[in-house]
Amino acid sequence: MNRRFAIVSLSATLAAGLALLPGSAVSQTKSLKDQLAGAWIHVSTKYKFPDGKTEDTMGPNARGILILDASGRVAFVNMRASLPKFASNDRMKGTPEEYKAIGQGSYAYFGTYTVNEADRSFTVHVDGSTFPNFDGADQKRSFTLAGDELKYTNPVATVGPGVVVEAVWKRAK
Repeated sequence: MNRRFAIVSLSATLAAGLALLPGSAVSQTKSLKDQLAGAWIHVSTKYKFPDGKTEDTMGPNARGILILDASGRVAFVNMRASLPKFASNDRMKGTPEEYKAIGQGSYAYFGTYTVNEADRSFTVHVDGSTFPNFDGADQKRSFTLAGDELKYTNPVATVGPGVVVEAVWKRAK
């Protein structure tokens, strides 16, 4: 009888102890999708060309946000640090030069995403983009997560074949 009581008592104590540990293995089994979900602030985005050369996609000190929500929706905005203000103060009455600067200095899309746990990738389905050639496209990104840093590569760039996008983001606080 004492042995049976000891086993039951030990089991109950162990279960209670595991439930109370904040850093237990139970709390660290988040799926990759759960780990990706949230808002991410732009750190850097570079084009990597076939010859190995890299270039900031939006110049130095670019700004951006990537939102991956828990339900599988994605929104992305990336832009140069400084875009020209329209002299007319009316976005519908820009000059050709102003429109060109905005078009070349910003990129945005929205859609859905799915995560492949096995190969640590996520695929974005683009519903709409400021580069309409990507509307309806699926784009796979391999990624790594380290603390509050997300890095991914996208083999589909807006500047031509053979160019890969390398992006770094930090989790928004």
